[in-house]
Amino acid sequence: MQEKLFESEAKVMEIIWAKAPISAKNISLIAAETIGWNKNTTYTVVKKLEAKGFIKREDPGFICTPLISQNQMQKVEAASLVKKVFGGSRKALFSALLEDEPLSAEEIDELRKLIDNR
Repeated sequence: MQEKLFESEAKVMEIIWAKAPISAKNISLIAAETIGWNKNTTYTVVKKLEAKGFIKREDPGFICTPLISQNQMQKVEAASLVKKVFGGSRKALFSALLEDEPLSAEEIDELRKLIDNR
């Protein structure tokens, strides 16, 4: 996946991932309530997501379904962040994440398990 997911698109994708399949109308109602967007703004973002291949829209009712999972998108975004901000170094990313906040023993154990299971 080469396309970038912008912040406004991520907000709409979160709604779609949580409620799919969902109509564009219902997306706009949720976005109005949670983000404060008007219908036209939401529909514009939905159309962009469809054009980028993140969702498909089907009639009747412009029912939206994600074509990429939230987990897949998180991996793409994380890889982009590591490359762009940390020069490709995952170690530098983890160092930045870990240096300012203490971790609980449980969090340390969970991280160790993730590394050991790689």
